[in-house]
Amino acid sequence: MAMIDLEAPDLHQERLRRVVSLVRSSGARRVLDLGCGSGGLLQYLLRDPQFERVVGLELSGELLAQAKLRLEDLPAARAGRLELVCGSYADVHPALVGFEAAAMVETIEHVPPEALSRVERAVFAGLRPHLLVMTTPNHEYNPLFDMPPGEFRDPDHKFEWDRARFRDWALGVARRNGYRVRFSGVGNMDDHLGQPTQVACFTPVCDGPEKSGH
Repeated sequence: MAMIDLEAPDLHQERLRRVVSLVRSSGARRVLDLGCGSGGLLQYLLRDPQFERVVGLELSGELLAQAKLRLEDLPAARAGRLELVCGSYADVHPALVGFEAAAMVETIEHVPPEALSRVERAVFAGLRPHLLVMTTPNHEYNPLFDMPPGEFRDPDHKFEWDRARFRDWALGVARRNGYRVRFSGVGNMDDHLGQPTQVACFTPVCDGPEKSGH
C-alpha cells in the first residue's frame, strides 16, 4: 500500500514546510536535497529568495526528469539557482562538499540496512553539511493508519524505525562524525505512539568525533 493512501493528505506538505522552516532558520543559503525525488522540497526551497543555490541529488533518472519538468519554469530555476544531479548520496560527490544545509526527507528508509554505513560515510564524513535535516516514518504510529502489524507505509521501504531505534542510530551517527542531533516530529501527536513523522536535526560540534551532545 502506498504512503499517499495511508497518511493524512496534508502530512507530506506539513513535513516539507517543517524542513524548509528548519533550514531557513539556520541562515543557510546553499541547500542540498539528498534523494530529491520528483522535486517537492525543491519547489518550496526555490520559492524562498534566501536560498541562492539549491541542488537536488536523485538516483532515479525517471524521478529526476519529473523534477525537471516540475521546476524548469520557476523563475528561480531560470535564474540558475537550481541544479539537478543524477547520482546516489551513498557515493562521494566532491563538488557538493560543505553546503550550509542538506535535507533527507523520507528517504533513509529506502536504503538497504547493509548500506547504511556507506551512506553515513558519504553524507556525514564526506559531504559534511553544516545542518542536515532528516525525516523518516515513525513505525509505532502505523496502527493509527489502520495498518496490520509489520506492514510498511510504502512497498519500497527496507525498514521503518520506531522512535527508540531511530534515536539510537542517529545518536551513533552523530557521535562518530562530530555532530550533535536534536529530535522532533511532524503530524498529530498521540500520547503513546508519538507523531507519524520523526525529525532529526544534525549540526556539527567544534570538538570533532566522539564529542556529540544530546
